[in-house]
Amino acid sequence: MDRLPIGLLALIIVSVLIYLGLGHRVFDRMRLTDRAALMIIAALLLGSLIDIPIPGRPVSVSINVGGALVPVGLAIYLLAGAGTREERSRALWGALLTGAVVYFIGSYLMRGLTEPAGRYHFMEPLYLYPIVAGVVAYVMGRSRRAAFVAATLGVLLGDIFHYLRVAAARAPVRVDIGGGGVFDTIVLAGIFAVLLAEVVGEIRERAQGGPATEGRAEELVANLQSPAERGRDDESK
Repeated sequence: MDRLPIGLLALIIVSVLIYLGLGHRVFDRMRLTDRAALMIIAALLLGSLIDIPIPGRPVSVSINVGGALVPVGLAIYLLAGAGTREERSRALWGALLTGAVVYFIGSYLMRGLTEPAGRYHFMEPLYLYPIVAGVVAYVMGRSRRAAFVAATLGVLLGDIFHYLRVAAARAPVRVDIGGGGVFDTIVLAGIFAVLLAEVVGEIRERAQGGPATEGRAEELVANLQSPAERGRDDESK
């Protein structure tokens, strides 16, 4: 019996947590309702089963709906609702840097760390890539929304960089952009980046007595508030 892919298992766990009413604060900060989050998870799960073939030789390429198209669509939505142009810029630059780091690790660094049997000395790449992507994405994006965009798009860009390399070499291989293990990495990287942003953000907010608002744009301050807080502010105006 095949083991359930870790990416699908992670999405199922997140769905259960949402159903139990947990994680509401995180989704609210990302301007997502629980219902919208569940719909996105469903799209990821169903889309992971669909590959769209792209004609071409000698490289055979396909695009996975759940691992490529859905994350791109979600990233566009989150970027459109970003509080400031700076946040959008951080997210996009973070995605580019994350993609470059993931590609470098997979194409160069990990080659020198394998044992003869093909195993890695210190960590399975399935867990290494999401951790690296999540950390880089958070450092560059800082906000929950920007970190998620940078992590998911970054891993996807790493996969695209790999495709461009084999296409330039005209290697007779098959590349499934966003599919297979890359889907698992995208899911885990996005979850880890958001959790990292949430934990660090929560610690900072508790230390300073709430979200820092001084010198920030009104749109960004509004994004840091809960719906109840935004409602009270609207009533007071």
